[in-house]
Amino acid sequence: MEPVLLEARQNRADNPNPWLALYLDSNSYLDDSVKKALLKTTASWSRRFVFPILMPLSRLALAFVKLFKVISPYWPNSSWLLHHMIYYGLKWFVTPEANYLILRHFNIGSENLKFIETNVPGISISSTKPLKPNTLEDLIDDTFLIHDLNIYNFVIELNDQLNSHQQEIVAADQLTFDCISEDGFGIDIDKLPNRWHNFIDLSTALEVYTPMYALFLTDSDFWRASNSLQLDQTIALYLARVLGKPEMSALVNNRHPMIPDSILSTAFRLMLHGHDAEAMHGLLRRMKKQAVTNFPNETEQSAADS
Repeated sequence: MEPVLLEARQNRADNPNPWLALYLDSNSYLDDSVKKALLKTTASWSRRFVFPILMPLSRLALAFVKLFKVISPYWPNSSWLLHHMIYYGLKWFVTPEANYLILRHFNIGSENLKFIETNVPGISISSTKPLKPNTLEDLIDDTFLIHDLNIYNFVIELNDQLNSHQQEIVAADQLTFDCISEDGFGIDIDKLPNRWHNFIDLSTALEVYTPMYALFLTDSDFWRASNSLQLDQTIALYLARVLGKPEMSALVNNRHPMIPDSILSTAFRLMLHGHDAEAMHGLLRRMKKQAVTNFPNETEQSAADS
């Protein structure tokens, strides 16, 4: 699964390999498999040639959908139809690397929220539904919609409980990483659809799906989903306070949720949203490994004491 232009490690100073530079960059917290999948989908011919053609058409379609929703804000409204269309589109046209990143995203989002809940004393969130898809079929059950609802419900319930307890989020004395997975969530990229017609990259797929999302949800549901992306900064700030690392907020690019961005940039912000979530989760995974290395388990400690 080596990304395009990464197989040859040779590099020329007068013609540097941009993908190799990004792959070797040590500032990223992305998992290695994520780096490879993201660079491969970004370097694909679909991203270079299909995306520039479809992107303006998609945004024009989105503008027409929004005009239609002025007249009919509640119809059509079918999450069932939307998710089935997404499923079959991913299955038949999207690359395995893009599908791999999509499936990972829901797992990572659930774990990032659970980590905050676990490490803030006295907090118990009941209004969210953990999402753990590892096959494309798992996405059919309203996964995309539930993911958006989870973020808002988490922010609302967390702050309701903090206010009722007259409590603030502070750095945890002892961090608990039990909810952070160290494996690939059971997602096997080699088993994802990979035929000649699976050629659409992630950015292009998101551009195509955005007007569909706007059409088959109510106007308010789509607006809420689009603007949930800017809650990346909110989640990052919660994590920063739990970890005692204010620099965490620098990991995210979707910011200022009180100042909504244009819905026309939704697909691009979805790409940033995926990267933000992976970066936050990648840091938590790294910290978990360091905690295991630096703090031996009880058996090892007992042996050392004796």
